[in-house]
Amino acid sequence: MEWQILIVLFGSFFILLGIGVPISFSIGLSSLLTIIMSLPFDAAIAVISQKMASGLDSFALLAIPFFILAGNIMNQGGIARRLIEFAKILGGRLPGSLAHVNIIANMMFGAISGSAVASAAAVGGTMSPLQKKEGYDPAFSAAVNISSCPTGLLIPPSNTFIVYSLISGGTSIGALFLAGYIPGILMGVSLMIVAGIIAKKRGYSVAPKPTYSEVMQKTLEALPSLSLIVIIMGGIIGGIFTATEASAVAVIYTLLLAIVFYREVSIKQLPKIILESVVTTSIVLLLIGASMGMSWAMANADIPYLISDALLTISENPLIILLLINLALLIVGTFMDMTPALLIFTPIFLPIALDLGMDPVHFGIMMTFNLCIGICTPPVGSALFIGCSVGNVKIDRVIKPLLPFYIVLFVALMLVTFVPQISLTLPQLFLDY
Repeated sequence: MEWQILIVLFGSFFILLGIGVPISFSIGLSSLLTIIMSLPFDAAIAVISQKMASGLDSFALLAIPFFILAGNIMNQGGIARRLIEFAKILGGRLPGSLAHVNIIANMMFGAISGSAVASAAAVGGTMSPLQKKEGYDPAFSAAVNISSCPTGLLIPPSNTFIVYSLISGGTSIGALFLAGYIPGILMGVSLMIVAGIIAKKRGYSVAPKPTYSEVMQKTLEALPSLSLIVIIMGGIIGGIFTATEASAVAVIYTLLLAIVFYREVSIKQLPKIILESVVTTSIVLLLIGASMGMSWAMANADIPYLISDALLTISENPLIILLLINLALLIVGTFMDMTPALLIFTPIFLPIALDLGMDPVHFGIMMTFNLCIGICTPPVGSALFIGCSVGNVKIDRVIKPLLPFYIVLFVALMLVTFVPQISLTLPQLFLDY
């Protein structure tokens, strides 16, 4: 019976997805069909409605609309340009300096905006013409931008960690935020090593050495934007406010920054920015609500334990099982966006990881890192499409230049998976986690 439920659940989900039904409705309808197999129709409707409502009844979820609004304000506030100029100071003297600038700017802008797609568009849109002017291969430039734009999803503040915290049963958001720093930096540095090797082989130029006054000017211009991360993490670590309260602080700070300090957002633009944030929030919350119904349907049918038993028949070695989980998530990431993949597969794989003795914070970082790779891969990687669009390059031309970056990202993923202290050192140091 359990296998029949598993087939109905995922079979109907992928069929609905394949015929173009929006993913939130695909999740909800496939969950309803599954529940109907064990409950009367009226009871099934009541259960899924109740689970969707109760899934959204969480104080922690208030952080999502606030962080989305703060990110949208920052996107409109001239932040990308200032961060790119600051990144030139940090990476401008390395071989293939503009490629390193692209990666560093994506790390900073992605962390501030909380969106890989926004980072790919804002940073890539600015960097692509500059790289083309310096003789960079457009396909290589696009590959650098595409592979590096998800780094900000690991470096907090990140809505992905808030979603994972909810779906995993209340994993500490503060611990997840701190845990993301070293893996996020590792991801960026790994990409910089590959970009540097390729750039040196191709003889790409090195930027001229900046003067002291230029260093000071660009640093001071970028400092207010970067201070947002310090304020949020400092407040959380210091116990001044919770992660949810930090999101509201982020909105106030970004408003002051964009309207008063940088003066690149007017009061008249705010209704449009708020409306865009409401639409994005609605999509995310509908996904979360629908996924809570699917989580209950899977738990009711013992699907996580079914999959766990299936994995244990292959091997009882924890290293092999974690490798299989990673491979499964890499495959999932090629055709599913990060948030729905996180919502659907966390309830399946987290119990298995916990049985292996894995810390839930460590697992959340591993899963997020894995799915970051997925949004850079065909056929439905959102970062891939945006990066090709702003770089004015066809997807088939970008795949080959992306391969070395895929390889180094997989190596970094294995390090994060099998060396827990990469993720857990900062939470243990600052939060006594």
